Amino acid sequence: MEAYALEFANLLLRWLHVIAAIAWIGESIYFVMLDNSLHPPRGEQSKKMGVFGEMWSVHGGGFYHNQKYLTNPAELPNDLHWSFWKAYVTWLSGFGLFAVLYLFNPAFYLVNPGSSWAWAAAMSGTAASTLAVAFLVLGYVLYSQMCRYISPDMEHDGLLSAAVGVMMVVVAYLSTQIFPGRAAFLITGALMATCMSANVFFWIIPGQRRMVAALKAGQTPNPIDGQRGKQRSVHNTYFTLPVVFLMLSNHYSFTYSGPYAWIIMSLFIFAGAAIRQYFVLRHSGKNQLAYPIVGIVMLAAIAWLAAPAATPLADAKGAVSLDQVRTIVAARCMECHSAKPTQAGFASAPAGIMFDSAGQIVAHAAQIKQVVASRYMPLANMTKMTDAERAAIASWVQQ
Repeated sequence: MEAYALEFANLLLRWLHVIAAIAWIGESIYFVMLDNSLHPPRGEQSKKMGVFGEMWSVHGGGFYHNQKYLTNPAELPNDLHWSFWKAYVTWLSGFGLFAVLYLFNPAFYLVNPGSSWAWAAAMSGTAASTLAVAFLVLGYVLYSQMCRYISPDMEHDGLLSAAVGVMMVVVAYLSTQIFPGRAAFLITGALMATCMSANVFFWIIPGQRRMVAALKAGQTPNPIDGQRGKQRSVHNTYFTLPVVFLMLSNHYSFTYSGPYAWIIMSLFIFAGAAIRQYFVLRHSGKNQLAYPIVGIVMLAAIAWLAAPAATPLADAKGAVSLDQVRTIVAARCMECHSAKPTQAGFASAPAGIMFDSAGQIVAHAAQIKQVVASRYMPLANMTKMTDAERAAIASWVQQ
C-alpha cells in the first residue's frame, strides 16, 4: 500500500508540476514578447502621463492596448496583477516530485556504481540524496554570488552571462560524473529551475514590492530594483528552453547514456538559449537567423555524438536460446518488470512492461535490446548486468 501511495503522489505531483510550469512559462514568454514589442507612445497625452512604451494587439474577438510605465505611473491601482505564485508552485511541486521519485529511492536512481570516480561509485543512498540537494543549494548560491560580484550594477551583464554559461558546463560535467545519466540531466535542470524560482522569490518580487511601496508613499523608487529585476528576468528567459528539455530528457536515453553525456547536455543548454534569443529579437522586429542556425548546428552535433555505434556490443559466441535470455531477464530485469515487482518503491511494473512469461519477452524483444545495448537499463546497472549478457540479448534479437 505504501508503494501505491508513493506512485499516486507521483502522479498528482507530476500533474500539478506540468500545469504550473505551463502557466509560468506561458506568462513569462508573453511578458517577454510584450516587453520587446513595445513602441514609443504615439499620443501626446500618453507621453505626458509618462508612458514608456505601448502595444496594440487583437485576440479573442477584441482589441488590447498595453502601456508600460517604468517607475512613474500617474495612478497605481490596488488590484495590481502580480506574477509569482506560478513560479513558486512549479518549484515546490517539482521538488516534491523529485523527492518522491529520487530522494526516497536514491540507491536505485541516484547512486552511480559505474562512475569512474571511486568515491561516487561507492556512495550510499543517503549520501547521494544529500549531494543531489546540495547541488541545488550550492549551485544557486554560486550563481547568485556571480550576479552580485560580476555585474552588481548591471554594467557587465555580457560578462556575467558568459560566466553563467561556463558554470553550467561545469555543472553538466560534474553531475554526469557523479550521478547516473538520467539523474544528472534532471538535477542540472532542477538547478536551473531553482535559480529561476529563487530569482523571483529573492530578487524580482521583493524589488517590485519596494517600488510599489515607494510610489504609494509618494517617493521615487530606487531604479536599481527595476534594473536588477530585469537582469534576473532576462536570465530566466534564457534558462526556460534548456530547463524544459532537461526535464523531459528521461524519455530519451540516448542523450545521457553515452560517454559524451555532459557535452550533449551543454550543447542542449546553449542551443535552447540561442533559439530563445531568436524569438526575443523577433518580437522587437529583428529577424536574426544566425541564432536558430547556431542552434540547429548544435542539435546536429548532438545527433552525431548521441548516435549509437554500428556494433555497440560484440556478438555472443554461438546461438542464444530464448531460455538463456529468460534466465538473464529473470536475474537482471524482473525486480521491476514483473506483475509483482520486488524493487522497493514499485507497486506495478514501470510503464506496464512485464517479463513474467516468454511471450512477454518476445513481444518486447526490440525494446529490450535497445535499452540494454545503450546501457540505459538496468538503471545505474543496479542488478549488475554484464557485457556478455548484453551481447547475448543483442545476438538473440538479431537471430
